[in-house]
Amino acid sequence: MHELMIVLDNHSKTPLYEQIYDYIRKNITDGKISCGEKLPSTRFLAAHLQVARSTVESAYAQLLSEGYLESKPCLGYYASDISDLYLNKTAIEEKRKEAQKVFLRPPEKKKYRLVFSPDENEFSCFPYAAWRKISRDILSQDDASLLTAGEAAGEWDLRETISRYLYQARGVNCHPGQIIVGAGNEYLLLLLAQVLGAGKRVAIENPTYLKAYQTLSNMGYQMLPLPAFKNGMQIEELQYTNAEIVYTMPSHQFPMGTVMPMKMRLGLLQWASRASGRYIIEDDHDSEFRYRGKPIPSLQGIDHNGTVIYIGTFSKSISPAIRVSYMVLPKELLSAYYRRCGFYASTVPKEQQKVLAAFLNGGYFERYLNKMRRIYKGKHDSFLALLKQESWVKKISGDHAGMHLLVEVKSDKSAGEIVKEAKKRGVRVYALEEYFIFEYRDEGFLPELKNTLLLGYGSLTEAEMKEGIACLREIIN
Repeated sequence: MHELMIVLDNHSKTPLYEQIYDYIRKNITDGKISCGEKLPSTRFLAAHLQVARSTVESAYAQLLSEGYLESKPCLGYYASDISDLYLNKTAIEEKRKEAQKVFLRPPEKKKYRLVFSPDENEFSCFPYAAWRKISRDILSQDDASLLTAGEAAGEWDLRETISRYLYQARGVNCHPGQIIVGAGNEYLLLLLAQVLGAGKRVAIENPTYLKAYQTLSNMGYQMLPLPAFKNGMQIEELQYTNAEIVYTMPSHQFPMGTVMPMKMRLGLLQWASRASGRYIIEDDHDSEFRYRGKPIPSLQGIDHNGTVIYIGTFSKSISPAIRVSYMVLPKELLSAYYRRCGFYASTVPKEQQKVLAAFLNGGYFERYLNKMRRIYKGKHDSFLALLKQESWVKKISGDHAGMHLLVEVKSDKSAGEIVKEAKKRGVRVYALEEYFIFEYRDEGFLPELKNTLLLGYGSLTEAEMKEGIACLREIIN
């Protein structure tokens, strides 16, 4: 411990040394200063508190005499074990842990032996050596620019690289200056809400990516959920709303796994072009992993009116830990971005951005992505084959892309009941209804969706898939 934040009252009738004594004694008895923890020297604490050294020495002397402190020659003062004074050591530790649990730490997530999560990746083939070499090469240089704040929208070389990648892989047409780099899609949505302005009305597919719904709702936007059961958001229903913005995932809707047909995409673009100030937020979820048919181009790539705001991420294609997402703004929104958000510092460290840019430019990302496509395709095919053998499986959908499947079950039990029973057995599966916007969960809810499970397979081995399916078989049959 280097210093103590003691607020002294020079006008109090209580002497200053006694105020110091009371503060330290109380913190030791409460467990905030733990047994064996070193206290500041009398000289340092006196200078820090701007009091005479003799004042601190008097406080320490009192604490020493009462057993709260012990002095070690040539080393300093340390908090004593006060188990024989007020609280025993176990009680102090329990009290400290309880305080941390309530005030500092979120509830611990329950651990399961098997998790069929749609959000977990496979990392066994990650090119650790290449990532390590790039990181070492960048940090081996005495480059002072690494220590500066950098560009608010992200480093230019990374934005140039992302621009080239998006054009080649997703047909996105943009200049590097239109790209904003941020730590996660939710952060970018927070920025976007400030760029677009307050009080917007947003049409959003239901079920959906709930974090996006919650983020925009928290920003004060009026959310207008529309059913997304077959081919995504229905343009006919959108026409009856007073929405100004649409949030959609046309290339692979989460969690339904559907692909929006070209006719509907064109209809959505026409809707946006009919009134000034209308925009479409295109979340290109799981676009890198497609197992059937031709690659689906982005909606932004066929937009000729500057109405599409494109959002993507490297969380699935590389790792969620690097926390790098990107947003492509239409040119007419750039001035609003720099006026309202240009003063925010980048939320992605400059070093991380440089490593990622080198990883992309060096061809490592392309090779890794191609390898992971083969791996996830193998997992997809294996999981699909295993499920098709099960008598309780009524229908499988969402199997064209991504890392999860929707499975409608033949059972008197609802998907929610199956999820609860599986949890008791240490297996985490998901009910599709978990991804419905809660307030609208009963509106337009097709009966078959009550019996639909969402099963992710990205991080599972074939043996784990079999084990999990066997567990579901026992529960359902």
